[in-house]
Amino acid sequence: MSQIAFFEHLSRKGVVREAEALESARGRDMAGEIDWASLTRLTPSDFADELADFYACARIKRGELPADDFAGGRLSRRFLKDERLFPFADDDGGLLLAVAAPVEEETLLAIETALERKARIAVATADEIDAALAAACGQEQAASATEIAEAGSDDLDDLRDLARGAPVVRALDDLLRLAVEQRATDLHIEPFAGTLQARLRIDGLLKATPAPPMSMAKGLLSRLKIMAGLNITERRLPQDGRARIVVAGAEIDLRVATMPTLYGEGAVIRLLRKGSGVVALDQIGLSQRDGDILKRNLQAPFGMIIVTGPTGSGKTTTLAASLAEINEPTRKILTIEDPVEYQVPGVNQTQVHPGIGLTFAIALRAFLRQDPDVIMVGEMRDAETAHIGVHAALTGHLVLTTLHTNTAAGAITRLIDMGVESFLLASSVRAIIGQRLVRILCPDCKQPHLLTAQDIAEDARYASLGFVEGETLHRPKGCEWCNYTGFRGRRGVFEVIEASPTLRAAIGPKTDASELEAVARGEGMTSMAQDGVAKCRAGLTTIDEVFRVTMSM
Repeated sequence: MSQIAFFEHLSRKGVVREAEALESARGRDMAGEIDWASLTRLTPSDFADELADFYACARIKRGELPADDFAGGRLSRRFLKDERLFPFADDDGGLLLAVAAPVEEETLLAIETALERKARIAVATADEIDAALAAACGQEQAASATEIAEAGSDDLDDLRDLARGAPVVRALDDLLRLAVEQRATDLHIEPFAGTLQARLRIDGLLKATPAPPMSMAKGLLSRLKIMAGLNITERRLPQDGRARIVVAGAEIDLRVATMPTLYGEGAVIRLLRKGSGVVALDQIGLSQRDGDILKRNLQAPFGMIIVTGPTGSGKTTTLAASLAEINEPTRKILTIEDPVEYQVPGVNQTQVHPGIGLTFAIALRAFLRQDPDVIMVGEMRDAETAHIGVHAALTGHLVLTTLHTNTAAGAITRLIDMGVESFLLASSVRAIIGQRLVRILCPDCKQPHLLTAQDIAEDARYASLGFVEGETLHRPKGCEWCNYTGFRGRRGVFEVIEASPTLRAAIGPKTDASELEAVARGEGMTSMAQDGVAKCRAGLTTIDEVFRVTMSM
């Protein structure tokens, strides 16, 4: 908090009247009411000098506050007088905020929200700010503006709430903290008729969580927009931005996406844990056969390895684990990603930036001039990227990438649909990994269940997946450790196709995915559903989870 930090700054300077006043100051700081005059031995002018030193900012002297450049906009004049704040334009048209005491982040954020501009701090004495406000507005004009604000502007009332009690700031911080603590990947803020809904996506499923009142909706969205560098006045169009926060010492990257709805703006915040450790390839859930195929092909000098699946199926985790597996000083590895979710030491990682023209295709072309051994392309989004990627795989580079398809075999037909010649794919593709994520049963509370004839008779899924009477499966129960869901964490279920000579021969311009899948099955491929069954038998997950992620296939 700025006030406590400034108090400690003054203590180091030896200008605090009583050392024991710190605890008193801390208590009053929570209410925003520290009496600086009684706590220090400084004159108002000396106090302002110390404050300017603390902020490393300009010290505005008497007569230097330009009343003609007052930039208070729709801010309540009473608010400015109570807080001893004077916003004004500098010579370059920027916004300066003269303060007479330490200003909390919430107050500064509220002012920037109302004025729709970023502000820089300057320091003056309380008397100097009072005089400047009086000169800029006049006593009668200031009183009139206050009455108008109190009578007809909810936004200004909300602003005062933000600045004084900061309920909106605390509400959003609490939601983000809860999302991090519960390992959520996404936070949804959704307005409906008369109510605001908040939901967390945990282990792939959305879960409702207590939300702030609807009256805070605009404030929450405005704070999010400022954090993410978005236009806070634009409420009619979707916007995307990024921000970074620190929770419990951990850096969290946020991807913020807003969307106008019938009842106001909603937002989805993707939470990416910066510096998250890369999972070892042996720990992502590959079977012995599938793991051996992937490791063998990762050692190839050229070719393409494709990971397929829908959004949120763990493709990036598999790619990061694969890169870590082959990351050696003898290899130069380049990646182009959106965003960079895992930082891999020794790997040159680049994030796309379409706003300046840095797309997957542009980066991939540049990579070919960087003498790489391995290239990772976060996603084959368009035909140009696909063509360049296949060309790179055929010219002595190992290329790892992802596609959005339902099955591993579907990756071939998708690339053909994107315009890549089938004979080029037959020559370049080495392996394709299809995957989904299933929730893992909580090891502390899962319960064994002996499968009975009645179970099999009542649920046809058991027989369809090959389960027989007498097998032991496990069911979720719920405990404090798993937040009473019965599950904690996720693991992949996979199907891996290796491009054998037989499969390469089956790839043609009009090849159907089912034909390729039949060839792969004949060579020993296990489907995602079969891999899920194996994980059920191992006590890792449930039949419901396997069907949830594979029933569309």
